[in-house]
Amino acid sequence: MSEISRIGMDTSKSVFQLHGVTAAGEAVLRRQLRRSALVAFFAKLPATVIGIEAGSGAHHWSRVLTGLGHTVQILPPQLVRPFVRRGKNDAADAAAICEAMVRPKIHHVPAKSVDQQAGQMLISMRDRLVRERTRLTNTIRGHAAEFGHVAAKGIAHVPLLLNRIAADATLPSLVRELPPRE
Repeated sequence: MSEISRIGMDTSKSVFQLHGVTAAGEAVLRRQLRRSALVAFFAKLPATVIGIEAGSGAHHWSRVLTGLGHTVQILPPQLVRPFVRRGKNDAADAAAICEAMVRPKIHHVPAKSVDQQAGQMLISMRDRLVRERTRLTNTIRGHAAEFGHVAAKGIAHVPLLLNRIAADATLPSLVRELPPRE
């Protein structure tokens, strides 16, 4: 096999598609690898430049492959998409990643450390919990309004609304018992 200059890698949950080219741009590697064989394959390979589309697992694989001596470029998906030449599949995506790696004006996403990812996860989870809480309080307010009980927006007004609902003997028992209480 000729000297591989760069490899485009399309990641997935279990099967990864690789597309490697020489410095002249000749395709010399088209291969599928299972997740379990990926590290062993790259450990045997001389250091090269590997392109990965930004997405789930990209930062993990960047850290793993960098640890094996390779250089990893994480590319935004919207910048790779124009280079997909034929039908959308994993092999075409890997080839497009490989092509996009050498194009001018294609910026790379900096790889995140484990601590940076942990911080991002915390922010994301907190944001999701706040959105769910807001959705739940708006649902409670909407249902309560169907029975003539209204409350101002905001989490602080919900406990008072729930107490009024629970105390309203004109409402069916199902309605009085359904809302969660703190």
